[in-house]
Amino acid sequence: MTDLITTQLVRLDATWGAEKADVIRGLAAAVGEAGRADDPEQLVADAFAREETSSTGLPGGIAIPHCRTTGVSEPTLAFARLDPPVHFGAKDGPADLAFLIAAPAGGDATHLQLLTKLARSLVKPAFTDSLRAAESAEEVVELISQALDEPAAAPAAAAPTPVAAPSDGPRSLVAVTACPTGIAHTYMAAEALEAAAEKAGVEIAVETQGSAGSTPLSPETIANAAAVIFAVDVGVRDRGRFAGKPMVSSGVKRPIDDADAMIAEALRYADDPAAPRVEGSVSEAGATSGGTESFGAKTRRVLMTGVSYMIPFVAAGGLLIALGFLFGGYDITGDGQAIAVDNTFFNLPDLDELGLDNALFDSAFFAYIGALLFTLGAAAFGFLVPALSGYIAYAIADRPGIAPGFVMGAIANTISSGFLGGIVGGVLAGMVALWITKWKVPTWMRGLMPVLVIPLLATLISGFVMLVILGKPLAALMEALSDGLNSLQGGSAIVLGVILGLMMAFDMGGPLNKTAYAFATTGLGAAATATDAPELKVMAAVMLAGMVPPLALALATVVRPGLFTIPERENGKAAWAMGASFITEGAIPFAAADPLRVIPSIMAGSAVTGAVAMGMDVSLRAPHGGIFVLFAVDGIVGFLIALVAGTLVAAALVVVAKSLGRTADAVSL
Repeated sequence: MTDLITTQLVRLDATWGAEKADVIRGLAAAVGEAGRADDPEQLVADAFAREETSSTGLPGGIAIPHCRTTGVSEPTLAFARLDPPVHFGAKDGPADLAFLIAAPAGGDATHLQLLTKLARSLVKPAFTDSLRAAESAEEVVELISQALDEPAAAPAAAAPTPVAAPSDGPRSLVAVTACPTGIAHTYMAAEALEAAAEKAGVEIAVETQGSAGSTPLSPETIANAAAVIFAVDVGVRDRGRFAGKPMVSSGVKRPIDDADAMIAEALRYADDPAAPRVEGSVSEAGATSGGTESFGAKTRRVLMTGVSYMIPFVAAGGLLIALGFLFGGYDITGDGQAIAVDNTFFNLPDLDELGLDNALFDSAFFAYIGALLFTLGAAAFGFLVPALSGYIAYAIADRPGIAPGFVMGAIANTISSGFLGGIVGGVLAGMVALWITKWKVPTWMRGLMPVLVIPLLATLISGFVMLVILGKPLAALMEALSDGLNSLQGGSAIVLGVILGLMMAFDMGGPLNKTAYAFATTGLGAAATATDAPELKVMAAVMLAGMVPPLALALATVVRPGLFTIPERENGKAAWAMGASFITEGAIPFAAADPLRVIPSIMAGSAVTGAVAMGMDVSLRAPHGGIFVLFAVDGIVGFLIALVAGTLVAAALVVVAKSLGRTADAVSL
């Protein structure tokens, strides 16, 4: 393994200019002169691009410009002691110690782990003081090598899981750190938080979501923590694990500058009921949190990742298509795209010639508006299956899986295998991409892996399997599923409505609820441009059934307030809006407090709503929105009847269940 730093990569008392761009160019030139840069200009460009994201100046006169780049094939560290110091954006002034960290785009795990150890050393004053006192390049290389050779601290999440501390014992915190490149700031922030927590006498477990990999915090560690700190410049992976925890949130540089204040703030938030909290509910957090993820939990996580990224396409496309039908009529499907392309506001379509008999107010203007909206919606829906497939692959293989996953989604559309093909194609592309990322390849090839080799081979292999082997069976299965839904009439449709209603109410945002919702939204994607399809009825039944639990409990708190505590009555006020907006989670506080009475009652009400909706042929083109998307409903009367019927049944059952066996003393009037 090539050394990260040699004497050729060290410059003492360097004078390159007064701007940080001059320093970066000087360090990159040193890398080139040492024969460690395949493309020094590309290294400079990528370092500049990272610098534009956020400054790399740190307290204590340190600068760490860094990047992932195709300009180097081996991870490389260049060091300069600057005279005079140059400003890199730190609050306390210019930097006299500058490190250029260059990691190849392919990312060798062993080298990246060494770079993270260096990043942790940079926040230790003793290390930086020794660099300032060094008298030769050899001494600098020795100091850095010693820092890299020090045994790494065990990852916080891998430590023995702490047991729950008594209420009067020491409290613990958890934290996540992550920066865009995942090389330096991620680990420096973790080191700073750990040092500040030790100074404050508080236990902390930090999950570093960086390039060297991360060990997820265990569910027990998260559950026992009093608060969570997010020091990130990118999204937190599996954020739902921390749902409900008091939260301190900042960019990744803040703990490097002021970790003591963040620890103090987290402890203060832990005692403050009004403190900011991680959004979501505990029921959403379970499956993805542990380091030992079960097969079932992993399967659900992979599928739900695809569905969650797909839903915005469904939401935008479904609402736009529904608005297109509202303005242009259902017959806009035939000529809508041609109208959008060929006509303008000054050349409106001829309704008689095109047979558009259902445009709003028989207006050519509204027909044209409807055509524009329909075309936009259809375009959004065109990405539905590729997004589902692409982000399923992403959940399996991370970024290398996205491109082949999207292609497999497009292939699923080509072979008419719909969302089933998208799911299979996404899993296949993700598994192939993950397999290729584990190959041992020559050094010169590492930079090509993520940008060329993995997308090419993963797409080629998974595409061959999809087209040659799986295409026709998947298309036949999708056709059989569609035929089965089309054959649902009378009793069979009502039974499906009952099942969907029970699933939506059972765990209120948990796995069964999400499974039913995913079934509805993926089906909606295949049928939203149709004028009449059973998938639209499934979507209506699912959304209505999901609205019932919070509405029913809100109604129960009004009808019999004495059966509920004061906090529950307050929750009931919010549940009206949540239920009307199709946010089933509004029922969770009631179910958590009294599950044996509440959950069976709301399941019964949602089952009634699902059955009535299917029986009355209510259909819906929007995947979300509750009563605020009535314009997307076909059969508004049936929609309202189903909603009211289920709400009344569930509310009545909750009142009866809570009344049985309760003494007068147990009821707060």
